[in-house]
Amino acid sequence: MTDPSLSNHDLVPTTSAQRTWGWKDFAALWVGMVVCVPTYTMASSMLDQGFSWQQAVWLVLLANLIVLIPMVLIGRVGPKHGIPFPVLARASFGVKGASLPAVLRGLVACGWFSINCYFGALALHSFLNVLGFGLAAPAAGETISTSQFACFIAFWALHLWFIWRGTESIRLLEVIAAPLMIGASAALVVWLMMSVPSAQLFGLPAKEVPGGPNSLAALTGLVGFWATLALNIPDFTRFAKTQRDQVVGQAIGLPVPMALFSMVGVIGFSASAILYGKAELFPDALLAKMGPVAAGIGLLVILLANLTTNVAANLVSPSYDFSQLAPSKISFRMGGLIAAVIGLLFMPWKLLATSGGYLFTWLGGYGTLLGAIAGILLTDYYLIRRTELNSTDLYRRGGEYEYSGGWNVRAIVALLLGVLPCLPGYLVVSGVLDKSAVAPALVTLFSFGWFFSLAVSGAVYFFSMPRQTAAQGAHA
Repeated sequence: MTDPSLSNHDLVPTTSAQRTWGWKDFAALWVGMVVCVPTYTMASSMLDQGFSWQQAVWLVLLANLIVLIPMVLIGRVGPKHGIPFPVLARASFGVKGASLPAVLRGLVACGWFSINCYFGALALHSFLNVLGFGLAAPAAGETISTSQFACFIAFWALHLWFIWRGTESIRLLEVIAAPLMIGASAALVVWLMMSVPSAQLFGLPAKEVPGGPNSLAALTGLVGFWATLALNIPDFTRFAKTQRDQVVGQAIGLPVPMALFSMVGVIGFSASAILYGKAELFPDALLAKMGPVAAGIGLLVILLANLTTNVAANLVSPSYDFSQLAPSKISFRMGGLIAAVIGLLFMPWKLLATSGGYLFTWLGGYGTLLGAIAGILLTDYYLIRRTELNSTDLYRRGGEYEYSGGWNVRAIVALLLGVLPCLPGYLVVSGVLDKSAVAPALVTLFSFGWFFSLAVSGAVYFFSMPRQTAAQGAHA
């Protein structure tokens, strides 16, 4: 019998009537999420960190080919079982223990939600200035002005409508917005390349940085960029018509579009340095210098791009994640509202003050954490359970996934052993500890934190689970 404390309308398996997403919908979903300011900024940040444009684009492509693998593998859970990520996590972490990875994933989404709201606020602020409002930029020593903060609140409030309307409104938004954003991005590239000779645009020498660019740390950060969706992709694939739809749609919509749109960031960063004497990390600053018509259209597209990415990537997941905490009290809508409120507590203007803070501290840090969770989920689903789940016991106490009081201690230990060795390196990179206080090997370890935590947590989980569990799904 289903336990009301573990179930609500939004967490139960999807019905055949609800499975309406084809491969084009998934491709549009990804294009809508890929074409966003964080992707642009990711590429421009790499140039600011000393990478050549060729290195930046190839690393982006490689990272997304890598993350596509767990994306598709975890995504297969959706069409087969119709369950979202928090319910899948119950199989490995326990029916109550799943709240831990759900909350960790949800908090990361809240951070991303806040970052995208900030990018949208900058675009809205610049757009209003194009219209002649004369809003002030941050004063000396400030990272955000009062009028920018007001735009942040306004753009934040816009997202609540889509949470209230549910996932179908998000699908329609992505399908409509994707071609518009592709067209606008292409127009920007054409204008910049007409304004700056190609030889000059792509011939700029790489920026010199102390110690040179860190390719391994950058690759880990780039993998971490979509490590969030690699966990909660069942939240979307549970609506897929077939397995083929989710696999083909994701393969088309993720790696190549990411590499192509990173080129927009590369071109924008380089062209701004040539045309205006300053390499701009953020596209709103570039657009604001391009004249009122181009700036107005471009800034509106940025607003649309951040809206599509934010509602799909950063509100759907925590809506389900926070619902896991108390399903009988927290619906999908309520979970989304909670996520939006938590997002207000982040201060993205400080995080994005430097390109290194964005690329290494934020992306690398949470990528390491989520890599460990992904390793446990993949090991449990494919190696322990051979893709078979007891759907009934996922929604009741005292069943196969009860473990000890609803918690699987082995999964928690595996999570800690995958993450804790990377913590000293993270504290150095984030500036909490001085580099001299930590062994160089531990700093290097953080440079490939996602790979390390995924492998270690997955291995520890596999070898710690009793063999009778692997064979029979018995209690641990």
